[in-house]
Formats: sequence, structure tokens, C-alpha cells
Amino acid sequence: MQNASPKNIRHLTLEEIGAYFKELGEPTFRAKQVYEWLWQKKAQSFADMTNLSKALRQKMGEQFTLQALSIDATQYAADGTVKSRFKTFDGHLIEGVLIPTEDRKTACVSSQIGCSLTCKFCATGYMQRKRNLLFDEIYDQVVMINDQSERIYEKKLSNIVFMGMGEPLLNYRNVLKAIERITSPDGMGMSPRRITVSTAGVAKQIRQLGDDEVKFKLALSLHAANDEKRHKIMPINETNDIKSLIEALNYFHQKTKNEITFEYILFHQFNDSLQDADELIKIYRQVPADLVNIIEYNPIAQGGFQKPDEKTTQKFMNYLEKNRVNVRLRKSRGKDIDAACGQLANKEAIH
Repeated sequence: MQNASPKNIRHLTLEEIGAYFKELGEPTFRAKQVYEWLWQKKAQSFADMTNLSKALRQKMGEQFTLQALSIDATQYAADGTVKSRFKTFDGHLIEGVLIPTEDRKTACVSSQIGCSLTCKFCATGYMQRKRNLLFDEIYDQVVMINDQSERIYEKKLSNIVFMGMGEPLLNYRNVLKAIERITSPDGMGMSPRRITVSTAGVAKQIRQLGDDEVKFKLALSLHAANDEKRHKIMPINETNDIKSLIEALNYFHQKTKNEITFEYILFHQFNDSLQDADELIKIYRQVPADLVNIIEYNPIAQGGFQKPDEKTTQKFMNYLEKNRVNVRLRKSRGKDIDAACGQLANKEAIH
């Protein structure tokens, strides 16, 4: 049973692993033991699987690969945020962040190596997209950030947000498969209601989420409430305009009844006027959205944007509230280590 190139063992089902052991003449419970090592006991290599004989581990090592992520570097922010730079089996670097608050411990994870969307305000958008992350690589990020949370804060992760590097809906299958493993009882057993997938707006894939009747929450990175402005900062808007996104979000909600959030970064004298607020209110009223998250902008060297002063931000939010919009200010975390929203770009980190 010699393969030309060894297969990633985590891409096999429990049944397929069982069939492999049956062919070797091994008892069937071996498959369950291995599956536990892969998805619950955090094995980084076959050598870690200590309840299997050395000969069997060696045989598996010849037959399969186990392409675990490793932590390349870690940075700790003054506010308790932890940014990790992970290394993939083929030498690429990605970043994930642990964001602690009093009542939540959130993992912000990446879905691609780089990004192809070139949003003007986001550091990741200035990187090339190298490839999609595999579902087991996404899973590893969550496991490792959960380990950090338990070690530093003595608490498991309470939430996961797909708001790191990359556009999750352009890596659709791997993101859904990763979430299936994260929420599965033989994975991390986490509730899908505690997971939010954030998209820059891929209307076709938002509809697909509805058809697949996913259980997790959805966030749309809106950031401008008319097409002209959104075109300028998010080129994806040229093929996924606001009207098509509103229709897709309504379809998603009709199929799933899941929570929808709008994300809106305020940029100084670009989208922070009361006229902009009026346009945002119009969109909010056309979608069964639960919340508008106003996000503090974290300037990046290439962006050319600034954040508005607190008075302007407050005025914008007060106006939304007065018009019965459920709005919240999302304070930036981890700015001092470039771990805040829109800053992930694999800069040199320190151990």
C-alpha cells in the first residue's frame, strides 16, 4: 500500500483510517486512538502518539504526513493581546491573535496566506496571496491560541472570529471544514454560535452559506455606505455592489436566521459625516442586522487614511442610536504590536 506521495493523515476520515489499520491487520480501535491524537490531543508528529507501538508509528510516518502548524514567534501587547506568527509545513507565515477582555477570550484567525482583495486600508491587502490555508491549518491556529488562553488566562476560548489574514469566503470549503472540526464533539466541541465569519462581501458565497444552512454568525465589512466610496477603498465592490450584498444577506438570513453584523471603520473626512450615517442607516434598515460595529481605524503606512477625533466618532454613533440603530464601538486591541484590526502583515515579531 505504498503511495507515490504520502497523504496528509488529517485529510482522512475516521473510516478511512480504520480501513488502513484493517489492511495492516491491526485492531479497529487503533483508528479511534489516532483520530483522538489528531483532533483532540494535539499531536504534532506521529512520535507523539505514545499509545501506539514504535513500529506502527514508523509505518504511519512512511505512509502519511502530519502537517502541523508551529509557532514561529509571539508578541505580547500592553493590553494583554497576544499575537502569534505561525509557520506552515511549507514555510509560509501567517498571524493569529488572542484578544482577551473581562468576559471573553477571542481568537482572531487567518484563512489565507496573504490576500487577493487589495482593500486600501488593510495591511494584509498589500501582500500577495500565496495560497489558501488548509482546514487543518486553520484548526491548528485555534488549538494553539486556545492553549495560550488557558496558559495565560486560565480560561478556554469563548469566541472565534475569522477576521485575520485573507478573505474566508474565497477559501470556502476549508473554512467550513475547519469550523466543522472546531464544533464537532470529536474536535474542540465549540458551539457554532460563538464563531463569526467576516467577509469583505462575496455575494455568491454569502448565498451559498444560506444554502448550506450554516450555524455560525456572519459579519460584513461594509466600511462605506455608497458604491462610489466603497469602490475607492474596496475593489471587490465593483463586482459585489451594495445592492447585491443586501440581497445576499437577506437570503442568508431567510435560510439560517443567524446573526448578521455590519463592520464599519471610520475614516477621517471620508465616511464619517452625518450624510454617511444616513446612508448607513438606510442599509441597516434593509437587512435584519443585529448590530453595527464601529471600528477604530488603525493607520498603516500604505493606507493614507486617518482616524477621526473622538468628538466626530461620538457624534456619528449618537446619530445612529437616535435613529434606532444598535451600534457599538469596537476599541482597538494590540495596536502596539500591530495586532489590531487591519494590521496583520507578518512584520518582524519578537520571541
